[in-house]
Amino acid sequence: MKKLELIEMTKPELETRLQDDMDALQNLRFQKALQQLEDPLQVRYMKREIAQIKTVLHEYELGLRQDKE
Repeated sequence: MKKLELIEMTKPELETRLQDDMDALQNLRFQKALQQLEDPLQVRYMKREIAQIKTVLHEYELGLRQDKE
């Protein structure tokens, strides 16, 4: 996901996306443990996306970003 797409999302959408990504990361880790993961870099990309979402959510908490609603 691009950084611009994250910026355009609202806070509830970001929270939902974060939960979905956390679940997907857990599934990727299970696949990796069972040697069923085809592309191990998917774990890295998912962790990076989770970090970006958490950064934007933290900016909302600090007041650096305002909800568009």
